[in-house]
Amino acid sequence: MFDKIAELSKAVHPDITAQRRDFHKYAESGWLEMRTSSIIARRLTDLGCFEVLTGPDVCEADARMGLPDDDVLEAHYKIAEEQGGDPEFLPRTKGGFTGVIGILRCGEGPTVALRFDIDALGVIESQDMSHYPAKEGFASVNYGMMHACGHDGHACTGLGVAMVLAQIKDSLHGTVKLIFQPAEEGVRGAKSIVAKGHLDDVDYVIGNHIGAPQGIYADTDFIPGSGGNMATTKLDVYYHGASSHASGAPHLGKNALQAAAAAIMNLYAIPRHGQGESRINVGTIHAGTGRNVIADIAKMEMEVRGKTTEIKDYMEDCARKVIKACAEMYGCTYEIKVMGGAQTAESDPEMMERVKRVITEHMPEYRVHDYVPQPGGGSEDYTYMMRKVQEHGGKATFFRSLCPCAGPGHSRTYDFDEAVLERAVRVFASVVYDIMK
Repeated sequence: MFDKIAELSKAVHPDITAQRRDFHKYAESGWLEMRTSSIIARRLTDLGCFEVLTGPDVCEADARMGLPDDDVLEAHYKIAEEQGGDPEFLPRTKGGFTGVIGILRCGEGPTVALRFDIDALGVIESQDMSHYPAKEGFASVNYGMMHACGHDGHACTGLGVAMVLAQIKDSLHGTVKLIFQPAEEGVRGAKSIVAKGHLDDVDYVIGNHIGAPQGIYADTDFIPGSGGNMATTKLDVYYHGASSHASGAPHLGKNALQAAAAAIMNLYAIPRHGQGESRINVGTIHAGTGRNVIADIAKMEMEVRGKTTEIKDYMEDCARKVIKACAEMYGCTYEIKVMGGAQTAESDPEMMERVKRVITEHMPEYRVHDYVPQPGGGSEDYTYMMRKVQEHGGKATFFRSLCPCAGPGHSRTYDFDEAVLERAVRVFASVVYDIMK
């Protein structure tokens, strides 16, 4: 069966490569993956053996974080229509209800969930002919949206896995959930899928990310797990004051800009945690209407991070106290909106060992590394899914598929070697079979 999975993975590669280029050309950022979701739903439905969940059935509405304004959602829906969104499934995405779940039921047995993120970034893609997608004519046509982190490849890996599993379903025992997750960038989407209950009955959850081999991984195709990611919360902070003439009646004003400036200085002064790394950053501030006007509103976009969820919570609690105190100091009111978040979670040794064993025994041509990277500075909201499964005794891992990449991740020149898609499909499908055979 492992040889058959290898043959099927090779057979689907041209199809999913073409689909990857299509998704790349029509890149859609978080909660706007309307065309993308409709096409994924169409393709899963056409396989004939998947129960397909779309629209409000995928994400808990109130648990979605960082949702764009209604006018942005409405405008992009029209774009998705014009760019060939599937007419049956596209209406289900209205209001930012993106994402798809495909369920393959194969009788009694364990439940395995596979997660594939599908969103693009807010990056303006290079149009230089040295950039492969531009040269080949599939660079993004949606200005300010670009697949600069490989999620187009992740989405099409998921479709490839679906195509393979559909052909070996009679050899599987249990249930497979293919989770095509919206809004990973900004860590906004996974929590709402967990809140909807889709991970409640899952025994195993597996995620994956494309990456560039470097350092000790220079000669590596796969890393079987991850030592974790930093926990984070993304916050938008608004100060509301009162405008007034800065010279004629400054005593009548309540300076929101001054409150924000005081907050910024004091946020960076929060004592760092003694039991692990902690981070805080204010990335943007917008305030004021003129040089002679007391600013009546100020907005900050900020984040906190921690090596553990508990350290992140410490930073967030301190930040909220600073924000409140600075509002009171200048007679302003304030509001805080949570725009994204992720926990920290570590891959289970048993799951990492299973991934490594399957690759070593059945794919000897691939190189799998023994050393699992420890937490870095990044965050990943797949951790919500990992933790949910681990809390009720299930197992989780987040493996890495390495391949040559052009440009650093999140840059306007990013691209990856599409040969990795076949390898990733083969590993996912083989591990599922190993669990459910």
